[in-house]
Amino acid sequence: MGEGPQAFIDTFTHVSQFWQILAFSREELFGAGENVAVFGRFTYKSKTQAKTVESPFLILSRVHDGKIVYFQFMEDTFATAASFKSGGSSIFHSDPNGKEIEI
Repeated sequence: MGEGPQAFIDTFTHVSQFWQILAFSREELFGAGENVAVFGRFTYKSKTQAKTVESPFLILSRVHDGKIVYFQFMEDTFATAASFKSGGSSIFHSDPNGKEIEI
């Protein structure tokens, strides 16, 4: 992985190696001083399983002297990871008063 601006290029280059990017849209953009927040949605199709997933995303960044000094990208990682599931089931138990579920 590169550093500086190359790190951003590398990140999105790697995304496109694993998924076909079908849609990527910005819905809202807010800024206050050095802080910037971007909200949007994307649709990816995994290259190995041909599974399509849609996820909201949020980018939080800080800009100082015209350079990004902080960058955080949030997405529905459960959904994007599931686009690579090739078989079998998964067992989850989230409710302390409930039962496990198998997906």
